[in-house]
Amino acid sequence: MIHTLSALINTHKQNRTVGMYSVCSAHPDVLRAAMEQAKADKSKLLIESTSNQVDQYGGYTGMTPADFVSYVFQIADTCHYPQEKLILGGDHLGPNSWQKEKVNQAMPKAHELIRSCVKAGYRKIHLDASMRCANDPGDDDTPLDIRTIAQRSAELCFTAEEAAAEFSENLQKPVYVIGTDVPIPGGAQKNLDGVHVTPRAEIEQTIKITQQAFMKLGLQEAWERVIAVVVQPGVEFADTTLFEYQPRKTKDIVRFIEGYPHLLYEAHSTDYQKLESLRQMVHDHFAILKVGPWLTFAYREVVFALVHIEEEWLSNSKSIALSRLEEVVENVMLENPKYWINHYHGAADELKFARKYSLSDRIRYYWPEATIQKALKKLLANLSLKPIPLSLLSQYLPHQYQAVRMSELQNRPLDLILHKIREVTQIYSAATSCQYINSRVAAAAYQTN
Repeated sequence: MIHTLSALINTHKQNRTVGMYSVCSAHPDVLRAAMEQAKADKSKLLIESTSNQVDQYGGYTGMTPADFVSYVFQIADTCHYPQEKLILGGDHLGPNSWQKEKVNQAMPKAHELIRSCVKAGYRKIHLDASMRCANDPGDDDTPLDIRTIAQRSAELCFTAEEAAAEFSENLQKPVYVIGTDVPIPGGAQKNLDGVHVTPRAEIEQTIKITQQAFMKLGLQEAWERVIAVVVQPGVEFADTTLFEYQPRKTKDIVRFIEGYPHLLYEAHSTDYQKLESLRQMVHDHFAILKVGPWLTFAYREVVFALVHIEEEWLSNSKSIALSRLEEVVENVMLENPKYWINHYHGAADELKFARKYSLSDRIRYYWPEATIQKALKKLLANLSLKPIPLSLLSQYLPHQYQAVRMSELQNRPLDLILHKIREVTQIYSAATSCQYINSRVAAAAYQTN
């Protein structure tokens, strides 16, 4: 049985306008919106969890890979999206979460992570052993030796193949993504002066040495299922920084990958790129586009807009207690700064601005907090008492206002939220398919980017 992503390569090589986007988020409303998008497109949907988000111990979401699969399937059932159309993957699977431990402690945990992902049903595996463990030679500014990365990646693949043979006899075997020039999971930790493009020689070396490592472990058949290489195409975002795709800088590596019929590029950190840039990236063989923070950034935008609507509309009502959601979020982030403290820098006012508006969107780590969820439920309940006045909808959510006026959208809080998130998914849908934008939602979103 040919894997959907393997088939993607064949289609892309024949028609360079075809790709696939990967939703890298565990937020339930983001996943709902993505599934609604896939339903509208009549397409399959690729969803990936990162190694610090979901692991055998629960990650920061509290979910194991099996939990995550069950969680995604439950949302799919609620959305009436067929489970069989979902492709689940693991991003940065390796020693990422255990870099402070020695190799003989970190790598067994990485192997168990891979095993648990494959056992749970993940069919796209990003083998990422580029992280330095505590007793690896060199320092944080010295890249880990490519041969070490390749050897560890091949060993992780061996574990994945064993798990696939044991737990998924009648299912598709996993496909793999490799690469040593890998962006930091979750986005850059500081604003950057510039972003390099991975040199052709480095990509060639990565492919060659990784293939050799696979062959030494008898993974010839698995190598045929290596579908993509993660490289840096010169796009990135951080706190206030955004680097746009520049095709002139990637011409050399675009030509290079054309010599490999079974390989594409996978592009991370493509968030906030223009539609025309994303379409160009797909044309240039960056056919798998990863998106995550932009989706939760859109979620934060619409939720905070609803907070302002609540304040304007209901603040004078003595019978209604306001949610004060923005204040609640700020207080929780101050009480527990571990998810933003290493990413945001500057004076107190700059940090306050970043916590709310940064492109890195570190708020996404805090939405599951019980105190925030309580305030969020209060907000949605308040705004569900009766339809939001059109004048306020026009003021704070103009695209959703237009959709409501055109009878394309119900004037209900959850519908407004999903519609806002789909402004992003429709851009990625248009960028990775043969069809251009043809709806008001996507057209409006495109005009603002």
